Amino acid sequence: MQLLDGKALSAKIETKIVNEVKEFKSKTASVPGLAVILVGQDPASAAYVNMKKKACDRVGFYSVTHEMPEDISQEAIEKTIIMMNDNPNIDGILIQLPLPAQIDTTKILELVNPSKDVDGFHPYNVGRLMIGLDGFVPCTPLGVMELLSEYSIDIQGKNCVVVGASNIVGKPMASLLLNANATVEICHIFTDDLKKHTLNADILLVGVGVINLIKEDMVKDDAIIIDIGINRADNGKLVGDVDFENVAKKCSYITPVPGGVGPMTIAMLLSNTLKAAKMHANERE
Repeated sequence: MQLLDGKALSAKIETKIVNEVKEFKSKTASVPGLAVILVGQDPASAAYVNMKKKACDRVGFYSVTHEMPEDISQEAIEKTIIMMNDNPNIDGILIQLPLPAQIDTTKILELVNPSKDVDGFHPYNVGRLMIGLDGFVPCTPLGVMELLSEYSIDIQGKNCVVVGASNIVGKPMASLLLNANATVEICHIFTDDLKKHTLNADILLVGVGVINLIKEDMVKDDAIIIDIGINRADNGKLVGDVDFENVAKKCSYITPVPGGVGPMTIAMLLSNTLKAAKMHANERE
């Protein structure tokens, strides 16, 4: 069994981005800019935003966080997004989800300029991903693909089972795998007999937020396990959706939690923001 080390790969990617930012700055006299909207006081969301800010600082990006109260109006968020769409110093706009119940999340995501949609959630970018065109891809699935590539794991023709069908992870993950010529199956909360499906997987990718959902008897020998889940156990430890200790004995590769997919998500956000900055710089020439 070999660990797929997302922490090490993300550090390697950050080093590359630092060098590219220096080059970008010397050519354009500007730096990539990322703006984040954070609504409310959710501790997990605040922690994620803080991690993203620190990552921006490490690679030399300009970053700004718009912190808004829980009872913010739809109109106020929309005004802020329009302002950021028009701001030439901002290359990427990130809406930290989930948003409060009074906010129409779909409308908010659709308001972001697709060329600044570094989270890859705008229907324009979702559509381009579906048909295999270049665009912005959601950071977590993109990070998984980078991790598989780093370890020279060939996806073509493999049976890939994605557990979880969210718009943020499951569906884009399936699209990326399909575009890489894998045979893809998606399982979700209404799937009957999950084990029957997971036992088929050459590559099993799980992101549903259920501790120890995937157990040793649900995985075939030498499978590749990508644990996208992140949960806090009763003892305070961060754990994934896979029973790591027991499943690791059977598989050929596995991502640890923490230190697997998580750091790759942040690295891909930086990568997407740099891509947007380069695109905007070309448009200004």
